[in-house]
Amino acid sequence: MEQLNIKHECKRYGCAVLAATVFAINIKTFVRAGGLYPGGVSGLTLLIQNIFAQFLGLQIPYTVINILLNSIPVYVGFRFIGKKFTISSCCVILLSSVLTDLIPAQPITYDSLLISIFGGLINGFSISLCLIGNTSSGGTDFFAIYFSEKSGKDIWNYVFCANACILVAAGILFGWDRALYSIIFQFTSTQTIQMLHQRYKKHTLFIVTRHPDLVYHEISQLTHHSATRFEGNGCYTGEGTSLLYSVVSRDEAKLLVKKVHETDPSAFVNLIKTDYINGRFYHKTDY
Repeated sequence: MEQLNIKHECKRYGCAVLAATVFAINIKTFVRAGGLYPGGVSGLTLLIQNIFAQFLGLQIPYTVINILLNSIPVYVGFRFIGKKFTISSCCVILLSSVLTDLIPAQPITYDSLLISIFGGLINGFSISLCLIGNTSSGGTDFFAIYFSEKSGKDIWNYVFCANACILVAAGILFGWDRALYSIIFQFTSTQTIQMLHQRYKKHTLFIVTRHPDLVYHEISQLTHHSATRFEGNGCYTGEGTSLLYSVVSRDEAKLLVKKVHETDPSAFVNLIKTDYINGRFYHKTDY
C-alpha cells in the first residue's frame, strides 16, 4: 500500500511540474503573442496586468497577481477537496507563475486564429494533465472539481460560460477582436479537457456470466462500485446464467471489461454510454 501511495504521489507531482511548464510556455509563445485572455484566474491575471500597464504605467509581475487571486480558490481546496490535492495544485500555481515571469517571450506565429486554436489545445492539454495526475492548475479548477464531486456531473462547459465575463471585460477595455479570439481559445481548451478528462463520464455494463461471484469481486475491487444480479436462462442453450448490471466511470470501464474476460473468458459484455443517472453513485476519491 505504501509503495502504491509513493507511486501515486510521484505521478501527481510529475504531472504537476510538467503541466506548469507547458502552461507557462504556452502563455509566453501563444497567449502573449495573440494578446489573448485564457479565462479563469490566469486570464484575470493577464487582464489585471494589462490594466496596470496601459492605464497606470505599472508593470506588475504575473506571479504576484496570480498568487493573490488564487488565495480564495486555494482555501476552497483545503476546506472542501483535500490537502494533498491542494498542496500539489499550489505547486502548479507557484511554478507556472514563476516560469511565466522568467521564460522569455518566444512567439511562434502572429496569426490570431492559429494562436487561438493551438494555444487553446495546449492550454486544455496542460489542464487535463493536471487532472489526470489528480491535481489542478488552480483558480476555477478548484470550483469545477468541487461542484463536479458534489453533483457527479462534468461542469467544464459551465466554467466556459463563467469565463465569458472576463472576456467581456477584456473586450470593453482592449478591443473586441482580442476578446472574440479569446472565446475561440477558451472553447478549444474546454473541448480538449472534455475529450481527455473522462472522470465524470459514465458507462453501464451488462455482463452475462456463469461466474457471477468472481466477476462481481473484480467490479468491487477495481471500481468500488456494487452491482445488481439477475438470474436467468440462456434462450439458446437453456442453461442457467447470471446477469450483472453496474454503472462505472468511463476511465474504469475498459480496464474492467479486460478483467471480466480474464476472470470468465466466455462472459458476454454489453457496454453502453450513460448520459444521466439518478441515485447513489460512488466516486472514488484520493484527494
